[in-house]
Order: sequence, then C-alpha cells, then structure tokens
Amino acid sequence: MAMRIALGQIWQETNTFNPIRTTRLDFEAFGVSRGDEMLRQMATTNELGGFLQSLRKWPENPELVGLCRLPAWPAGTATAETFEWIKEEVLSGLKKVLPVDAVLLALHGSMAADLHPDVEGEILEAVRQVIGPKIPLVSTLDLHANITPRMVAAADAMVLYHSIPHVDIYETGIRGAAVLRRILVDGAKPTTAFVKVPASFPAEKANSELATGMSAEFKRKVQAWEARPEVLSAGLATVQPWLDIPEFGSSVMITTNDNPALAESLCKELASELWARRKEYLPELFTAEEGVQKALAHPDGLTVLSDAADATTSGAPGDSVWILRELVKHDWPRPVLLTVVSPEVVQKVEALGAGAEDVFSLGGVRDNRFGTRIDFSAKVERLFDAQFTLSGHIGKNLPINMGRCAVLRQKNVVVVVTSRSGPHFAPELFQASGYDPFEASVLIAKSPCGFRAAYAARAAQIFSIRAPGCAPSDFWNYEYTSIPRPLWPWDEIPNWQPQPQIYRAPSTANNSANNR
Repeated sequence: MAMRIALGQIWQETNTFNPIRTTRLDFEAFGVSRGDEMLRQMATTNELGGFLQSLRKWPENPELVGLCRLPAWPAGTATAETFEWIKEEVLSGLKKVLPVDAVLLALHGSMAADLHPDVEGEILEAVRQVIGPKIPLVSTLDLHANITPRMVAAADAMVLYHSIPHVDIYETGIRGAAVLRRILVDGAKPTTAFVKVPASFPAEKANSELATGMSAEFKRKVQAWEARPEVLSAGLATVQPWLDIPEFGSSVMITTNDNPALAESLCKELASELWARRKEYLPELFTAEEGVQKALAHPDGLTVLSDAADATTSGAPGDSVWILRELVKHDWPRPVLLTVVSPEVVQKVEALGAGAEDVFSLGGVRDNRFGTRIDFSAKVERLFDAQFTLSGHIGKNLPINMGRCAVLRQKNVVVVVTSRSGPHFAPELFQASGYDPFEASVLIAKSPCGFRAAYAARAAQIFSIRAPGCAPSDFWNYEYTSIPRPLWPWDEIPNWQPQPQIYRAPSTANNSANNR
C-alpha cells in the first residue's frame, strides 16, 4: 500500500496587547483551504510549498492528503470559540483520512487563545492522541515561537526558521520534509534536548542576514550543526515578546538521531552563548521627533523609520499615527509614505470618491489602548484593491489581499489607508497604491526588523522609533501579569545555567510504511 502523508497548517502570531480579538472571520478573510484545494493552492508557497515540492520528489511517491490550512494575520488573542473551531478542523480532517503513515504540520508556535495560552501545544497533543505513538509527527515553527514542553513531548521533531528577516520559510518546509524522511524512511530515532531560556529579545538587532552580529553567527552555527549526519534539526527560538502568558520565554532545541549526549551538549552550548550575548539584542531607539529630524537632515535619500510598536507583522492593530503627527509639521521634497488600517475611513472615501477633499480622523480606533487620533486634512488621490503576491520577508509566492484601500495626500505626506491588516512594510503595497517606495523621502515601515530585507540595501538611513503601541521595542517597560519571573530583561538573573531536558520521540519504534 502506498505511503500516505497528511499535511496541514495553522498560522497566526498572537499579540496579547492588541485589544482586537482574533476570530474565525480573520482566518476566512486570509484564506482557509482544505484537502486537495489546499494542496493545489499552496504548491509553491511558504512551508507547505516546501513540503509538497520535497515530498513529490521522494522515490516512494507518497500519497499526499491535505488536512486544512488555517491562516490569519498576526493580531490579538483568539477567542475560545476560535480555538475550538481550529481544533475541530484539524482533528476532523485528520480522522477522515486515516490511516496515515506520517503527519507534517506548518505551525507558527506563538498562538494564544482565551483559556488556551498554548494553542500549538494543545493541537500537537490532540493530533498525537488521534494518530497514536508510532506515527511520525513533525512540524515547522517560526523562530519567534514560544515553544513549550507540551509541544516538544507531542512531536517527533520540530524544525525552526533560521533567518530573520524570515526569508527562509519555503526552505524551512524543505528541511521539515527532510527530517520526516529521516524518521519515516531511514528509521532515525529523534532525541531532543530542549531548554527554556528565561529571556525575551527585541527583534531590531536580530538580523541574521548581516555578515556579522550575534544572529548571523547563531544562524551559521545551527546550519553547520544540521549539516552533521547525526543531527536532525537545530533551532533557536527567541520568542515574540508581546505574549503575556505563563510559559513565556525563549528556547533552544536540538534533535539528534538517538544521541542524547550530543543533543544536550549542543543545546547547552547555544543556550549559554545566547544568554551571554543577551545585551547585544538591546536596540537604539529614537523618539518620533528625533527620527523625523534625522530624515529632514538627509533630504536626498530614502529614510526608513521603523514603527515597531505598531508593527502589523508583530500583531499590532496598524492604526498608530504618532509618527504621522510629527511628519505633518514639515514640508518634504518628495513623498512621505505611511500606512493606517481603517476600514471606516476607506468606507468614507468610497462615498466621497477620488478627487474629494475632506478632513479624516485617523488613529486611535483599533488601538484604543496606546493610540492617539489626529485630524488629517487631505485630498483623496485614488482608491484601489491591495492584492499582490509577497515574496521576501514572511512570504514566498504568498497571496495577499488587504481589501479596498484609499490614498490620502496632504502636500507630500501620503497615507495609504487599508481595510485590513497585512504586511504594512511591503514595497508591493506602496507600489499598488501608485508610489515607488524607493523614491520616497521617508517611509514608515510597521515592522521591527523584517522590512530590512526589502529596504536595507536601498535606504540611505534607517532608524527604530520608540512610540506607544501594542508591540513596543522596549516591551519590558509595559505591564505583564502572567509571564514567569524572573525573566530578562525585566530582571537580572545571576549565574543562570542551562539545564536541558531530554525527550525521546513518541514514535521511536520502526516507523516504516509497512508497520502502521
């Protein structure tokens, strides 16, 4: 009988500071798909595309069965009802296609719901209960995952992105499929060393694509380890910081082929180095006024200001106007580009039509915790549909639909107003609005680090801005009530030493297709 492998995806990064709850509608707006439809749509996109292209090259010619793809843009905590729907979608889809020889899932790893702070842990555990202990279960994870012991115990292996900006998502899918093959076909026996590091790290300086720096060195280290035949996967998860949940923290995870001593040794080495270099992650931040002044002092090139506190890629609401409030005080030689999420303003613009002039109230609606509002007197330049394909940070051939959008212009200050959240840094969004982002005076990127994949080579200067918001760079100055303490950088922890736990995969028996 042909080998059968089930594939699926759950993708949402939760920001518990965002007051807007994530619901089933948010998943459906991004694009839920199931079964063969999922396999067709995702054949060359992101982790699922990496899975599919790899598995289809296996000489065993496995039968691939689609479970479901449940993606939602990063946002606030999911409702308990949404969690139950996700769990039912995955388990009902899985039960329909049994028996299977393996399950391969693309997960984010930092999703939280009301009453369910460890969504991926619960899903992996539930999948394991359905398939039993002998069927291999492998998942991929974002390197900002909040990995828990529950996740590690349920899966045979987990494979993390190595890059920030996340330009290796498709490749991570390929790596995940390769690990599954080692287990399913070659008979590898995954043995994992896992340790929680009592820390969370800002993303601003965590650029692994530079020639130097701690993230680049960590990336080279784990890639070199994965090239060793006895290592199945090696990963460092620096966790996304805006999760106020009990098991919060960074992680190091090394999975070997039945070599617990090696797994523990490598895990200790990486965790110790991460801890020793933790202060290298602390970013240099500027106020909005300081960032605008730096842009004014450099009029000839492109200045990119990172509004990380309102980063839609970090789950913030996307309607901050703190930097806009500073920008409108000045005259600019070329367009200044920024974005705001406001379906209400887009609806108003639809009624007014292109060419109309009016005063628009921007900001402080979606983010009613940290946001502010301003009256923006502007002309409606155009309306457009923000539909494009994203390749680069967080996407390879990833379809994006941010709905109906409007372009408002006051002198050279241009605000792109979108109906939905999305990649509010992407050159493709600004290009769809009618502007060349690389010819702008200033561009506001609602992203802490990932935007650098698109702009680092072409911007004259880049600065990270400190402003109020749901995804602040200086998150340790905000109130958390559920995270474990002590935790750096909230607390200094003298003499911390990693003590990894060893996990042997549930499916360490012979897992060939003839032994279901």
